[in-house]
Amino acid sequence: MVAKLWKKVLLLILIIACLFNVINKLVHKASMKEEVEASARYTLEQQEKNNK
Repeated sequence: MVAKLWKKVLLLILIIACLFNVINKLVHKASMKEEVEASARYTLEQQEKNNK
């Protein structure tokens, strides 16, 4: 009886943790513009390193 109760409690905690993780990622998602700018900066830095 107690084992079934703990199983349900832990399953509920797991579901809540997964939902929190997904919502947190959606809220703090970087915009496409920021991603492209960061990628362009990295590419330019790598090209400058290779040219030296």
